[in-house]
Parts: sequence; C-alpha cells; structure tokens
Amino acid sequence: MINACHKQGIAAILDVVYNHLGPEGNYLSDFAPYYTERYKTPWGSAVNFDGADSDHVRRYFINNALYWITDFHFDALRLDAVHAILDHSPYTFLEELADAVSHRAQELNRQIFLFPESAANNSRLIRSRELGGYGLDAQWNDDFHHALRGVLTGERGGYYQDYGEFRQLVKAYREGFAYSGEYSKHRRRRHGTSTQEIPAERFIVFSQNHDHVGNRMLGERLTRLVGFEELKLAAGAVLLSPFIPLLFMGEEYGEEAPFQYFISHGDPGLVEAVRQGRRAEFAAFSWQTEPPDPQDENTFLRGKLNHELRREGRFRTLWEFYRELIRLRGSLVPLARLSKEHCEVTGFDHERILVLRLNKEPCEVTGFDHERILVLHRWSEGEQAVTLFNFNHSQVSIPPSIPSGHWHKAIDSTDPRWQGIGSTLPSELDVNERIMLTLPPTSLALFVSGVFEAKTLGRN
Repeated sequence: MINACHKQGIAAILDVVYNHLGPEGNYLSDFAPYYTERYKTPWGSAVNFDGADSDHVRRYFINNALYWITDFHFDALRLDAVHAILDHSPYTFLEELADAVSHRAQELNRQIFLFPESAANNSRLIRSRELGGYGLDAQWNDDFHHALRGVLTGERGGYYQDYGEFRQLVKAYREGFAYSGEYSKHRRRRHGTSTQEIPAERFIVFSQNHDHVGNRMLGERLTRLVGFEELKLAAGAVLLSPFIPLLFMGEEYGEEAPFQYFISHGDPGLVEAVRQGRRAEFAAFSWQTEPPDPQDENTFLRGKLNHELRREGRFRTLWEFYRELIRLRGSLVPLARLSKEHCEVTGFDHERILVLRLNKEPCEVTGFDHERILVLHRWSEGEQAVTLFNFNHSQVSIPPSIPSGHWHKAIDSTDPRWQGIGSTLPSELDVNERIMLTLPPTSLALFVSGVFEAKTLGRN
C-alpha cells in the first residue's frame, strides 16, 4: 500500500503511541522493567524511559520506529501525546529517537519526519538541536484549533474555557501558540513557552481531528455544531493559513456521522473502568447527558463514513470548495510558501473580522485587537494575495490597507457557486488609496494581484 502511495506522490505517516500501552493483553512487565512507578499517566504506570534498565526499554521503542521506517517505508511518524512521555534524563528518549531516525534517514537516503503531539506547548520539541531543542520536525498545534473553535462555536467548557478571545486567534496566526506563558484558568497555572521565532512549517493546524471530535461526549463533528457558512470559514482558516494544514476524515464534504470513542475489551472489569473514566472526563464540560457506551458495537458503527454524501447537495458544494482552496494554496506562491517571519499584529476585536493579507516571502501581520481584525501579509516577487475572513454574524465595513494595484477576486465563500447569499465584494479592485470594503457575514474572500492572476483564475 505504501509503495503504491509513493508511486502517486503521496507520503504515508503512521501514528505511533510510545507513551502508554493498553492494559488488556499487555504482558511486557512480566518480562522486563518496561514500566516505572516513579510516574503516573492517565493510563496507569508510565513507560520506564529514564530509570534503572531503561536503556533496553528505549532501544525497544527506537527499534520499533526504525522498523516502520525501514521495512514498511513510512515517511513520517506522528508521536502520540509526548507530554505523557515522562523523562528527566540529560539525554531524553525523544532526543535519542530523533537522532536515531535522522541517522537511519541518511543511511536510506530519504527524508523522514517526526511529528509530536503535545498538550504542553513546549517549544523545545520543535526547536533545532543547535538552539537547545529536540529537533523534531513539526508539532500538532492544539492551540490553533482551540482558538479557532472558541471563536467559531463560543464553547467554554473544559479546556475551551481558556479560549474564545479573538486576540488568541490573532496570536496563533502570528506565532503558532496562543499560550506562551500566560495564565491558564483550566490548568490554574501559567502555560506554554514562546514560539515567536519558530518557522511556520513546524506547525500542523486543523479545525478538527480524531482527538477533539472523539473526546467529545457525543463525538460531534464541527458539521453538527455550526452552520454551513462557518464550515466554509473554518476550511479557509486552515487551508489559507501560513502553516501545514491537516484535514479530518470526512471533513472535506461535511460528514455528519459522529466519531465516538469505542473499545472492544474482553475483561468486564476493564470495560466498566473505561465507562466510569469517560463519565469523569466529561465532568468539566458540564454536558447534561450520558456518554455512549464505548463497548457497544453500535457506538463503533455510528461512526462509519458515508462517502456518497459528497455527490449531492451542500456536501458536494463543500467538497468542491475544499478542492478549490487546496488548488489555490498549491498554485499561488505566497500561499504555498510557509513563513511567519517579521510579524506585526493589529486587530479589529468588536466586529469579529479576520483579514489575511498574503503577499511576498516573509509574513507581515497587522491587526486591531479591539475591532477583531487580523491582517496577515505575505508576498513573493510580483505576486500578492489578500484573504479576508469575517467571523461576525453581521456584515461589517472595514478599511483594510490593501496595497495599490489591480486585484481579482479568486474565491468568495458567499458566491452562489458555493451556495452563498451573494457577495457585497466586487470581483475586481483598482486600489490607488485606502478603501472601505463591506464584508458579508460569516464569510471569506481571497483577492490576488500580480503575474499569477491568469493562471489562478483560469479554472474558475
């Protein structure tokens, strides 16, 4: 399968879980000290990465990583919840893993990447080794997700209580993390470290993924939580960002089936422990309902995708909208180039407007926090793009400082083609001085200018 993907130019990434192993059928502790009682994780005893006899434990997991890379030809490994890999050694397991994978990549003459997932907002994970980091390649950025979802849905339960302010979304676009040392109400302490100097290609962003859907009590996708216009807005916020975009299965056509947490254990005691654990986990969200039984086969069956949906109605429209956003991202150099250097932020807070201006090579951000406006400016020689996001449910007039020149509208989420209400924005702009634009409610629009205008608009 992986070789077939490679023939089509598709890389294959494997999700590996090195922070814990499930309790059922797990006999590792009978053979060697794979676990330690020095630390505890949400899943029980921690893996022994820094105690007595931990050299052999490390080698076991590192060999596993090399096995997937070498024998199965995987191009990258996504490292699950590395904040639960508890290790106080001077040369940590993650550093040793990164070095071993880098050495194997050189032997194989291939590019191989490591993508950690972490809730700790620890910038060391993706800092270079020369700057004291672990040298991992790119991190799943939960902060971007939480900031975007907080603005889109208004939800404030659980860890979402830390989000919802528009300035946090502005900061996530500017730096990567929304929390880089600020006080977290959810954690009741300061949280995170700065990512201001870390390149954009080291952040993977998304509006939903398996964790944040599957860990909801009812497993609702964003499709069930917001309207159609918000779904298009979320798509543009991710795909037109300066970071690496990630899509959750079925997101591209608005799949409605829930993705609920399920198990298939044989131990009745373990099954009941999981049920009780799920109930306790949701206490902080104040959801007034009973979670689905994770052991019930129907919980699994409810989550099966219906790919045929993308052939009809608004599902087809959303699918084609995603395809066009992806095409634009790939064909426009300013959108394809990942950069957030030399950022300055201003914002319009009250109107809930997000404005992305994408121009030359480095990223320049202007924003006005009170009015809830963000302007992200990137450019390439002779090529410019401006993307406007309106997160307000009302139409708003703003004076975005669009550079002088002739501009064509490449995509507008309110166009009838995308089942929109019709746009108030012109299809072309001749900018010689500061102008006022009226943005339709809950919408996005991309304007382009420069040498790529013809090739961009040719397929519209």
